[in-house]
Order: sequence, then structure tokens, then C-alpha cells
Amino acid sequence: MDIKLLLQIAGVLLGLLYLWLEYRADIRLWIVGLVMPLIHGALYYKSGLYADCSMQAYYVLAGLYGWIVWHNAPRRKAAADRIGHTPLRQAAGLIAVYAAAHTGIYFLLVGFTNSTVPFWDAMTTAGSIVAMWMLSRKYVEQWLVWLAVDLVTVGLYLYKGIPLTAGLYALYSKRRKAVPCCGDGLRFRVSGPLCRMPISHR
Repeated sequence: MDIKLLLQIAGVLLGLLYLWLEYRADIRLWIVGLVMPLIHGALYYKSGLYADCSMQAYYVLAGLYGWIVWHNAPRRKAAADRIGHTPLRQAAGLIAVYAAAHTGIYFLLVGFTNSTVPFWDAMTTAGSIVAMWMLSRKYVEQWLVWLAVDLVTVGLYLYKGIPLTAGLYALYSKRRKAVPCCGDGLRFRVSGPLCRMPISHR
């Protein structure tokens, strides 16, 4: 069996497990999130998606950070445990980070790789950096960023010949479209349903 197909199957199975843990707001989602980059990193490298491949190292670090934040949440004040909205003062900074990351990654791909999709590869990677940070801070607007990333990713992965992985991200994007906004008073829990809030991983 083709190695890319095996990697896709493994990635899809882990992705579905991640979704199930995500729906339950189970802290173990971060454990799955630490394994997935190993599978996806190999798949993206073989598919010529070099930015997505290198992004997996960030996911490992972000996963460790997210685990620490979630694990320590019960020890903090009640206000710190709530799902919140992105402060307006941070919005401009996040946009600037995205723009800088997109530009920098694009020029790296053009200058140092044989990537055939440098603009789109850089776009999804930069968007994921921003969304992952928002996720770790429990900002509900992160689902909008993930939705945009997932929609672009579906087309990108179909173009690069990894349809099973594209299907997984189509499922991610469909799920996010149906997610209602959580109320300001909702507590964040490490187990049990969480207002169907999307907490995803590329």
C-alpha cells in the first residue's frame, strides 16, 4: 500500500478521535494533538507542502502549551477559566502577526523550496499559527479563523493529491459552520460538552 495512503488513513483516524475529544472538551485532545504532527509532518513533506510540514513542530510546542494552560485552569480565578472573546486591543496585533507570518513563510518557500503552492501553503500555515494561539487562550473567535483555514486547506489538499486528508478538513469546516457562539457566562471544563465549541487542530 502506498505510504501516502497509509499516512492519510492514520491521520484521519487520529483526526476523528481528536474531534470526539474536542466535543467533550477533554484535556486528552492535546495528547492526540501531540501525535498527529508526526503523521501529518511526514505526509505533508511527501506531498510537497513544506510550510505545513514545518508547522508540525509548532503544533507540538503549542500542544504542550495548551496542555499546561488547560491543566492549570482549575487553580486560577473563575474569570480566567471562562471562554472569552478576543480583546479588541489584541485584534490588530493578531492581524499583524498573520500578515508578517504569511509574507515571511511565502518568501521562504519561494526562495528555498520547490513548492508549487507557496502562497496557499503560507496562508494556511500563518492562519493556523494565529488560530492555535487563540485556541490556547480560549477565545471563541478562533473558530472563525479555523473555518477560513480549513476551507482553503480542503482545496489545497485536493490539488496536492491527498483526498482523505482533504475530507477530514471538509468535516472540520462543516462542523465549524454549525457551531453556535458560546455565552459569556459559560465555564470552561476539561470534561463534558462545551457548547459545541470548535477546538481544532490542523
